Parts: sequence; C-alpha cells; structure tokens
Amino acid sequence: MGGGGSYSVKGGANGGSGNGGVTASSLAATYPVNTLMELKLAPNGDTIRGLVYCTDEISNSIVLKKSLVHTTLSSEITVINAASVVGKKTMDVNKEEGGSGDEEGSSSAQLRELAGVVNLDELNLPLPHVSRKALEERERRAIRLAEESFSHINQRASPEGQKIFDKLLKACNEVVWKGESILVLKEIRVDPPYTAANCSLINNASGGLDEHSLVRVKKIVQAATQS
Repeated sequence: MGGGGSYSVKGGANGGSGNGGVTASSLAATYPVNTLMELKLAPNGDTIRGLVYCTDEISNSIVLKKSLVHTTLSSEITVINAASVVGKKTMDVNKEEGGSGDEEGSSSAQLRELAGVVNLDELNLPLPHVSRKALEERERRAIRLAEESFSHINQRASPEGQKIFDKLLKACNEVVWKGESILVLKEIRVDPPYTAANCSLINNASGGLDEHSLVRVKKIVQAATQS
C-alpha cells in the first residue's frame, strides 16, 4: 500500500447468493491479479471499482486496490466476499488506452489514476517470480520472532516489573524471566519490587566483569523506575 492506505471489508460470511462465489473455476482465474474490474455487490447493488490485488480461496475473498490522489493515503484496500458479487465487468485497458472513455466515463486517465500507474501497459507486464522457499522462511522467522516476543511477557509480574524487563532487554539483549525475577546476562537477578536495591549477582562473587555489569544494571533499573 506504499506510504499508507485505508482498509475496508465488503460482504459478510453470508454476504449474498451471487454467482461470484459459487463458480467451479478458482477465484484467481475469475478475478486475475492486476486486472481493473468493476463489481456489483448484493444486497443493494453497490458498485465498486479497483485493481485486483489478490484473491484468497480459503476465505473466498477478493482484494481490490484503489489508488488515491490528493490525500495522505496512497491507496484504499477493500476485501470483498466473493459470494456477495452479483455482477462483474473487466475494464479493457487496451481499449481505453487509445480512446476517450466508455459511456460511464472510464477514460484512459481515470483508469491510470484508479490503478496507480503512469501507463496502462504496466498492467500487462508479467508478475515477478515469487520464491515459495523464501516465503516459507519469512513465515518461519515471523513465527519465531512472535514466540520470542511472547516469552518476554510475564503475566505474573507487575506492570512495573514488565517495564523494567523491557528496558533491560533493550540495553542488555540477554534477559529472561525466572518466576517473577529477571535474569540478566545469566549473572544478575532483579527481584520484586524491581528497584536498584533488588539487583544482585547470582553467584555472589565480587569484582571483575560481573561487578561491572551489576553496576550497569542498577543504573538502568534506577533510570527506568524514575521515568
């Protein structure tokens, strides 16, 4: 959606009995990506125009993208239940490119503006190759990061304790929960109520790098409690 966009949904799960969602062919074949289309929706016969951004067979959805001008948003994204489509019309960009427009005023300039392209020929260019392996790797990484983020949240800790944990995580990276206590760098424990006075070395040793780390952690905790 570029620099920003708005999002809306048309047609509920039982959005209508139109023929758009019950055809034998796939949604991808019925609503090709990068095609400018005009759809008529049940139950009120509302009409919506846009560029087919993608389709989803599982949710039986069509996603239309409409470029916006003279606004802070770059585009408007609308998700449509295919079952609510009672009529569809493909806007022929090849026909409109050389003409002044059809009876409804779909001029070449209007279509370019709707699609967000400088030249309508851009819509005929082949879609870039998408690596399934790369997508699966991105999905695995997103799941891993999400699970890691969840592990940073302690439902038993107080809001102040969670705040201290988040500050230490940003500064020290290697920070985990152990019960309601915070372990930092496997060397330092911060116990409730999470003040500088509650910071201590795990191995009770003194001097060296551990002592230096303890001083640093105490400063971070003290700054966080005062903010």
